[in-house]
Amino acid sequence: MGKRGFFICVEGLDGCGKTTQAKLLVARLREKGYDAIYTAEPSRGKIGMFIKKYCLHGRKRVSSVVEALLFAADRFEHVENVVIPALNEGKLVVSDRYVYSSLAYQGAAGLDLKWVEKINEHAISPNLAVLIDVVPETVIQRLKPKKSVMENLETQRKVREVYMKFVEKGELVKIDGSNSKQEVADDILTVVLRFLEKAV
Repeated sequence: MGKRGFFICVEGLDGCGKTTQAKLLVARLREKGYDAIYTAEPSRGKIGMFIKKYCLHGRKRVSSVVEALLFAADRFEHVENVVIPALNEGKLVVSDRYVYSSLAYQGAAGLDLKWVEKINEHAISPNLAVLIDVVPETVIQRLKPKKSVMENLETQRKVREVYMKFVEKGELVKIDGSNSKQEVADDILTVVLRFLEKAV
């Protein structure tokens, strides 16, 4: 893999299976000899824990501006303390959510995407970003009872619309999340291995 590692992020709606798939990807990459690690956003840092407790699991959703700023701050710490050190060690970092989540969720809440991008300028670009695409109606069925303030049909529909814009721009590789867990895992692994083969 060379001296510097690779950074891959897995995106998608709540309940699309991204956490399961990101962890599966790490396990399968390790089996193939890659020094892969799993990480996630919100992070396990102080800001990330604050977000989980007071923003995602509060009684009502906080201002989208506050959300965006908190996620950007957490991302800064995540990148500085976890992602970059691991990349510098030559590791393959798989992140369960990254900057596209902020663009999709806060963008869906009405914020200007250019502003969200601006406050995330510190966020290094992933080498590869995949979107596990599942229709909102399906994820809402999976999410009963809901765990966060963003788990409602209207929000998820708007979030998917933003994600699809990045698919159209070629920034996200779309994976059909309606298939079985094994099929989705195989599809993601194929995309990742194809990328790594070209990149090395």
